[in-house]
Amino acid sequence: MTVDDRTLVIVGAPSSAGSYAPGQELAPAVLREHGLVDRLRSRGITVTDAGDGPVQIWSPDDEHPLAQNLGDVVASVTAVAEKVGAALDDGADVLLLGGSCLVALGAMSALVPRAPDASLLYIDRHSDLNTPQTTTDGALDWMGLAHLLDVPGALPELRDALGPAPLLTPEHVHLLGVVPSASTPGERRIRDALGLQMTVSDDLAHDPRAAAARALEALGPGPIVAHVDVDVLDFTDAPLAEDTGGRNTGPTLAALTEALAMICRDPRFRILSIGEFNPTRAVGAPEVIDRLVDGIAHAL
Repeated sequence: MTVDDRTLVIVGAPSSAGSYAPGQELAPAVLREHGLVDRLRSRGITVTDAGDGPVQIWSPDDEHPLAQNLGDVVASVTAVAEKVGAALDDGADVLLLGGSCLVALGAMSALVPRAPDASLLYIDRHSDLNTPQTTTDGALDWMGLAHLLDVPGALPELRDALGPAPLLTPEHVHLLGVVPSASTPGERRIRDALGLQMTVSDDLAHDPRAAAARALEALGPGPIVAHVDVDVLDFTDAPLAEDTGGRNTGPTLAALTEALAMICRDPRFRILSIGEFNPTRAVGAPEVIDRLVDGIAHAL
């Protein structure tokens, strides 16, 4: 399918249940309010909005301090997978609006049963390979890839909700935009043990098209999910992310858009998911939300 005849289904996942704090549950509505659907249609894309999964707002989970709000996370991921699966069965591509990075689990849970050779291009400052054994913060949103790969310490309730484990194997994953030093020691051990392929943040910032091309070349012939955590961006250029640590480092929004345009025009592309956008971060620079909307539309 080319961009000229693309049919796109939008699915929202308004959940911050697996996050550090509330805010990300607002993102799907805010992106729509800033004209995302109209911008996509103006590019000749046939767009259907399939609505949202459950609205979930983070709250402290004293009973499960190392895996907070696990039940809500499973419910959100399952709802996303059902909506995405229906869109794929209709032959559409999907734009998945989080919410947290856990939306990528719903995307892969929908795609892999339909295409066992599917791959994940994970565009994130972090590698999200944590488990409750490698970090004490209890935020599941940087444990997602660990559950897709079924690493030691993965939570059975979340892992099993995705389908047969492991849902992904290392050769079907590429980390793009990662900052190796931003990983926990446990993540680094897991990443090295699995031999995960990665393209680092500096490469994505300096030559986004070349970085995207290398990442695409590393993946197999099956369909691709491109997942974007907006914390991959230089926060001072684009204050969008829940995690504000990426200041004066990483790609600009323009550079990321350039990379995404190449990725989304690859014939293997099927799903673009956006995670970790917290609209409250943009209160002092609201125009950045319009830039994000324009970037998504341009990429697709």
